[in-house]
Amino acid sequence: MTQIQTRNPATGEPLETYDTMGEDEVFAKIEAAHAAFLDWRTKSHDERAPYLRKIAEVLRANADRFAELMTQEMGKLIKDGKTEVEICARIFEYTADNGPKELADQERQHSGGKRGIVTFSPIGVIYSVQPWNFPVYQPVRVLAANLMAGNAVILKHASICTGSGLLLRDLCLEAGLPKDLFEVILVGHDLSDKVIEHKLIRAVTMTGSDGAGSHIGELASKNLKKTVLELGSNDAYLVLEDADIDLAVETCARGRLYNNGETCVSAKRFVVTEAVYDDFVAAFVARMKRAKMGDPTAEDTELGPVSSQEQFDTLVEQVSKSVEKGATLLCGGDPEDGEGYYYPATVLADCKPGMPAYDDELFGPVASIIRAKDDEDAMRIANDSRYGLGGGIFTKDEDKAIRLARDHFDTGMIRINSFGAADPNMPFGGVKNSGYGREHGGFGMKEFVNAKAIFLPS
Repeated sequence: MTQIQTRNPATGEPLETYDTMGEDEVFAKIEAAHAAFLDWRTKSHDERAPYLRKIAEVLRANADRFAELMTQEMGKLIKDGKTEVEICARIFEYTADNGPKELADQERQHSGGKRGIVTFSPIGVIYSVQPWNFPVYQPVRVLAANLMAGNAVILKHASICTGSGLLLRDLCLEAGLPKDLFEVILVGHDLSDKVIEHKLIRAVTMTGSDGAGSHIGELASKNLKKTVLELGSNDAYLVLEDADIDLAVETCARGRLYNNGETCVSAKRFVVTEAVYDDFVAAFVARMKRAKMGDPTAEDTELGPVSSQEQFDTLVEQVSKSVEKGATLLCGGDPEDGEGYYYPATVLADCKPGMPAYDDELFGPVASIIRAKDDEDAMRIANDSRYGLGGGIFTKDEDKAIRLARDHFDTGMIRINSFGAADPNMPFGGVKNSGYGREHGGFGMKEFVNAKAIFLPS
């Protein structure tokens, strides 16, 4: 039997060891989840809502415990961990408050003025494959929506935050969620593929790399199962000719350093117009140099370790290759030897196509600066990416920003003169290689339901 070993990225020290599950145990959990679904689907949306509110209450009561575990497992700043738990509680509450209305039957007319009813019926067991960078939030945004819709959920969490996945399940049970309705499986990729193929798995949702998403999407579609895929990005933040530079510098630095730079929808490529390039770059580099890196449990720390040795090595390789291809290193990029997986705040300029810093997602505190001739060129560069999850625009002209965001920015979410990760009341998702489907804002509750047409005779 293989095992999962979690490790503290701040020290490199091992935390816990978990036995992986065999096929019989995993399939038994799927069957139990299906049995729980058969009862859960008979409850009304209003009857399901109190369960979600209770989970929110229990999460808040365990915020410190959960934040400490996330910090130990993947290096998240302790203060960010507490914020993450609060966001998750709000997601459960938003879903409880809005789900009954979003999923309510719709009265319609069909031919000859006869009555019709559209119902949003649950479909069964949803398989949720989630990454490590937001150990509670990533599973919760799937779980809350699907519990309200009437589905059951099986979670395969990233191995490095196995403890977080199991704690979430335990707290849901403590809150009174019926047994087996939400379960966690500890499996490798081969058995995970068999889970996707299992006849009782009705849909698959996954957050991760575009390579992994392509594999899962192909396997699910081969088995005629719907998917929702959120696959990361290299989001462009545009600093236009009339931008407030002080605001842009502070916001962009915060956007690049948030969650130790390990956020799919965050500021990564900074496309700066010629008119303000020198002023922005000088101030931005100075701000990144001031970022305090250190103990993620300390309240004044701004940058903790990246999540693992593998993630650290990937960043080293991506930065090195970018510099070899002509990028200019303005700060950082030279991690010190020592305990833990600490990578310093880094700024690369002169980033061009063919470099990892231009083409790929750098999942860590590394900023890629790209010079644009003017506002039009900045928009062209922003869209010159295989990804399209998020992005940002800095300008004093809000009408111009809205026009660019609506009509020209080929991405799923755009921040104007601000930075943020997600909001329960706004849709979350992307286009192109950033995936498809939407979560939050009521959209996620309808991704895995059967929009069922009922035709009445009169």
